[in-house]
Amino acid sequence: MRQLTLVEPKKVEWQEVPAPVIEDGRQALVRPIAVALCDADQPMILGEAPAAIPVPLGHEFVAEVAEVGEDVGTVAVGDHVIVPFQISCGHCARCGRGQTGDCTTVDRLSMYGFGGLGGPWGGALSDLVRVPFADAMLLPLPKGVEPASVASASDNIPDGWRTVAEPLERMPQAEVLVIGGGTRSIALYAVQVALLHGASRVVYADIEAGRLAKAQELGAEPLEGIPKRTGPFPITVDGSASREGFSSALRSTEPGGICTHTGILYEQETPLPVLEMYTNGLELHIGRAQARATIPKVLESVAAGRLHPEQVTSGIASWDEAADAVFERQTKLVITRD
Repeated sequence: MRQLTLVEPKKVEWQEVPAPVIEDGRQALVRPIAVALCDADQPMILGEAPAAIPVPLGHEFVAEVAEVGEDVGTVAVGDHVIVPFQISCGHCARCGRGQTGDCTTVDRLSMYGFGGLGGPWGGALSDLVRVPFADAMLLPLPKGVEPASVASASDNIPDGWRTVAEPLERMPQAEVLVIGGGTRSIALYAVQVALLHGASRVVYADIEAGRLAKAQELGAEPLEGIPKRTGPFPITVDGSASREGFSSALRSTEPGGICTHTGILYEQETPLPVLEMYTNGLELHIGRAQARATIPKVLESVAAGRLHPEQVTSGIASWDEAADAVFERQTKLVITRD
């Protein structure tokens, strides 16, 4: 089968690789039909972030079920499903706590589309993908929802969701600051979800005019540039992937507030304003999204017409265009198969 693979920085190839097969009754094979480029994909492709090359590309996707094992009971051949990017069994203690990105049944960090870092699970820009725990992992695509609109439900939409949904449950109608730039789509999804959950005000800071305009279109107040501090805000989100943005989010969080960092800084050490953080008593959360645990809430909101992730999508490319399209700098590219 064909698989789009990053073979070296700035070079991708369609390669012929062995097709996956079902190895036990809990598994399923799926055929990707809509694949979104994650905010982490292009930095790997362009050599701007570390990558365990070779990397079978793609980990945000909607797929059609092609084959199921004898013990699979929740999906059937022909169903359209969302596939979480992290591998999870659904039964271990961590999965039971909602830590579906930290499943103890599989190797640490098992996930699609990250090469050696994520293990031998392949990528979504391929003809077939094996899902080892089909009943635990796969979620049906809601009726009436276009696959391309929720391809990022595998990762980036839940990532944006977790930055603001729970904090707004704890602090209803709070004002929110989102700093974008590095995690380009996650920050904009956070804007959408914050407004969905009743934020009284959302301010979006960035250095790029196009994303500022999109944030304003979504309902946020645009703030050009990255201020040293602003606000303060009860809830802040750093999606900048920069020291300046991270520091700004921390310094802009009010005493007792919550700051979530989604913009990965690819460096060993990052200076923090620890004294200010201490005196403010703020809560800082850093870590990957626990995607599988959040996806049902995302899909429920999309199906009900309350959340519109397609508004963040910046471009659609065909399967045959994928090898060139992955180099285009876009906020959210979705690649679809006819």
